[in-house]
Formats: sequence, C-alpha cells, structure tokens
Amino acid sequence: MRFQPQITALVLGTVVTSSPVSTDTGCNVSQYVNVLTTSGTITGHVPSNSNCVVEFLGIPYAQPPVGQLRFEAPIKLNATLKPLIAANYAADCPHATSNLSGYPGFTAQGPKCVADFLVDAGTPQSEDCLYLNVWTKATSVADATKPVLVFFFGGGYNYGGTDTAFYNGKYFADAQDVVVVTVNYRIDVFGFPGAPSQPANLGLRDQRVGVEWVRDNIAAFGGNPDKITIFGQSVGGEAVDFWAYAYEQDPIVSGIIAHSGNAFSFPFNSAATVEKNWNSIVAGVNCTNSEDQLACVRQANWQDILAVSETIRPLPSDNFLRSISHFSPFPDEEVVFSDYINRTIDGNFAKVPIMFGNTNNEDGFYRLVPYALTGQLPTSQDVTRFLLESFTCPVTFQAGARRSHGVPAWTFRYMADWDNTRLYSINGSTSGAYHMVDLHMIFGASEDITGLPTTVDQRNLTRIMQTAWASFAGDPVDGLTGLGWPQFEQNKDSYILLGANNTPSVQFVTPSDWDTPCSTVTFGLFGTSTAIPSS
Repeated sequence: MRFQPQITALVLGTVVTSSPVSTDTGCNVSQYVNVLTTSGTITGHVPSNSNCVVEFLGIPYAQPPVGQLRFEAPIKLNATLKPLIAANYAADCPHATSNLSGYPGFTAQGPKCVADFLVDAGTPQSEDCLYLNVWTKATSVADATKPVLVFFFGGGYNYGGTDTAFYNGKYFADAQDVVVVTVNYRIDVFGFPGAPSQPANLGLRDQRVGVEWVRDNIAAFGGNPDKITIFGQSVGGEAVDFWAYAYEQDPIVSGIIAHSGNAFSFPFNSAATVEKNWNSIVAGVNCTNSEDQLACVRQANWQDILAVSETIRPLPSDNFLRSISHFSPFPDEEVVFSDYINRTIDGNFAKVPIMFGNTNNEDGFYRLVPYALTGQLPTSQDVTRFLLESFTCPVTFQAGARRSHGVPAWTFRYMADWDNTRLYSINGSTSGAYHMVDLHMIFGASEDITGLPTTVDQRNLTRIMQTAWASFAGDPVDGLTGLGWPQFEQNKDSYILLGANNTPSVQFVTPSDWDTPCSTVTFGLFGTSTAIPSS
C-alpha cells in the first residue's frame, strides 16, 4: 500500500478530518518481527496500546564510543550476524539531571512533563549509547513506500535522550502509517568536548551516521529511503537546520522540520570559553600535568568526567532567559560554521523543503532554568525580546531566505494551552503554549506521560498536525499544499497558526502580525556573554 494522507479540508480556518487513512487495514505482525539489517537480524515486538505497530528498541548504529573512541568521530558499526532482541531502550548518553521542579504554581503533571522531556527519570546512562529506535506499522511491508521521520531530541545539548514516553513513536506510526525513528546522540562534554586537534561537534556527527544507517536499512522496515524527513525540537531543530548547511551536496534527506530552533536561534560559546571548559575537564580528572592530556582523560571514568562537567556553569547571554550551554556546538567549518548570514544569503545550503516553527510561549519552559539558578522571574521585556530573538525572527528570516532561493518553505506557530499538559498556573497566568508542548501533538503520547486523558479537541488537533507532518514527509514539495497550507510569503496570509484559542484549527495570517519588530532585533545566535540581568 502506498502512503495516502488523510483527506482534509479547510473551512474558514478549521480543518475537518476524514476517517483514518489506510486502504489496507490488514496487519501481519508475524512477517515483520524479524528484520535483517547491517546491524544483524533485529527482532521487534508489538508494544502496549497497539495491535499493528512493531517496535524495535535499542538498535546499534555505530561502534561504541568508548576507550580510544571517546572524543572521536563516530565509526559505522561493522556488519554482524549476531541477532538482537530489540525489546528495550539502550542506555542514554551521559548527561546531568536538571532539578527544575521547584517553580511556583507547578501543576500535578508539570514536574513529570519536564522530567520526561529532559529524561530526568533515572533511566540508565552509558557511554555505549549510539542506538536508535524504530516504529513501523505492519502493513504492506514489502512495498518499502512509507515516509520516514527521524527525530533528534532537544535539551540544550546537555540533557535528553530517547528512553522516554515523550518520543515514543508508536502512536504516530499507527495513525499515519509512517516509519518513526528516534536517535540517541552524544551530548554534554562527550558530544561537544572541544578537545584540541580533535574532531568537533561529535554529537552532530553521530546524527549523520544514524541517518546513514536509516538510509541503508529502513526499506526492511517498510520505509522509503528516498523519503526521509529529519525533524528536531529546540537544539534538535537547530541541528536539522545545521544539517542543510553541513551536507549541502549530500543531504540524504528529502525534508526537514525544525521545531523551536534553527541555525540563528542560540548563541555559540567563544573559542576562549571552549578552551577554558575543556581545560576544566582536564584539571578536574587530574590530567593537567600529563604528557598526553587527551589520552589521560580517555582513561578517566566517564562518571567522573560528567561530575566535573556539572561544576562548569553555562554562560549567561545578553538575555535573561537564554543561557549558553557549556558544552555545545561551535564552529569547526565542517559541520558548524561561523558565518551563517553569508551562507544563507548566498544559498549555500541543501535545497531541501523545510518547515520552521515555534510555540507561542517558548518562555513558559525557559523561565524554569533561571528561576532554579537565581530564584528570579523574567520581566515582560525579557520575554518579548527572547521570543523575537531566538524564535519568531529566526523562523521568518530562514523561511524567507529559503524561499528566495526557490526552496519550498513553511512556517508554523503552535498556540494551544491544554489543562492536562500545563506546567504551572500562577494567579491566572499559565505556562501557555510552552517550549516542547507541541511535541505532544506529533507523538500523541501525552496521556502516557501525565496520566490524564486528552480531550476531543486535543485529539483532533493531534490528528491535524500528525496528518500534516506525515503529508510533508510523504511529499515535501506538495504534501502541505495538498492540505491547503500555503508556502511562506512575507506579504501574504502564509504564517500558520495551530490550535489558536484551544481549538483544533489551522489559521493563516500575515507574518507581519508577528515579525514586524524583527528589523531591529539581533538574532539569538549573535547574543553576547554578559551578566544575567536582574528582573
């Protein structure tokens, strides 16, 4: 069965969705449980709350980055005939815990939402963490025509992982007959160490090897290797935008979706800070006086390295709500570049259709971090600047730049604030459509996280958004056009509002309704390191 998106119609900004998609409702799970890949024969299983999806957890895609491979670029896994029972998530890559649960007015579900997003729930961690997970519906296996969506998690490059209900792909795969993949990649000092004369941006390089594995193997799961869309949220959104510049000539993917982050959203550390932070690691594990400092750090226990990393505070930027992760991407002129402005103006990026978007109240999550550190709350001016500098203006700038070079591009803004996913409520003010809440719509797993039932309107908005994302993945050039979603145009009603007024609706407004101040705004990428201002 070839992919067929749900039929939708736009009626005065409201989407009316027909019955579920498939023309072939037969499931033959048994024929699909054992899959031969370059990582060996993988045996999956049917997860809970599903009759037709097969889940494959913890598939290795690269050699374990341990011992001499610590701080090295990823190396593809050697082909093996050893069978793998893909029944459990692999360990997440080493990262700290966030301790963001003390914000005033937290709802009963708020701490759980934050913990599951940042993977703070005490899941196992290990340096041996380069694994991915696959969900596919057991229909029409042999056709290999399903669109594929590969997700990269957010968390500031210091938190996160795939062992969380937040990114479980079973509901999305079931609803839209797409193949969903989530990829673990190295973060914190293990992914972005800044070691002298070593490859940089290892976590981003992990992502590339993960997608190469998907390209080489996904047909065995019913996925079409020519219809791979990468999508990510927060720094995962930044990462998929970086991808277009890094792999201009060989992008592999046919579509990109960047949620709440792109190449212009978040500032880099300076070269001096990168060097200083690496030297702090060297000193912290007693390797300063070693003749070969790198070799010495490679021999240190990874828990000791992570403990030192936790003592290095992220730098503040010029905005109260936006700090600079202490270990994060920095320009190496291979995977990450120092001049995205001229590269963008000159069109030096892969000409791959792309969606850029953000939530209406990104600060609803971001204000948790400075509060945990200082007990301070942002001013309304802090919030306004933050939303413009890191989200609204980068989104419309990038979409306009892509369109100027003939690339299909769309922009969206998620607006809904549901009771059962709300983080906090203080004197009638809520977390709103906060950073990461839109992922509940795409993965459709909020009830598994919060334990609270979804409403009819929530489920309808989930259906609308899942249909759109699947339609884009199935046909990145025309899939959204077929749903009536216009490509970005600065002077037309082309800025897509999702879930305004907590309704299952799609509305189109002019970008100027939101980005008029952008001519005077400095993007988040160019934020400077200053003291955190008091509010």
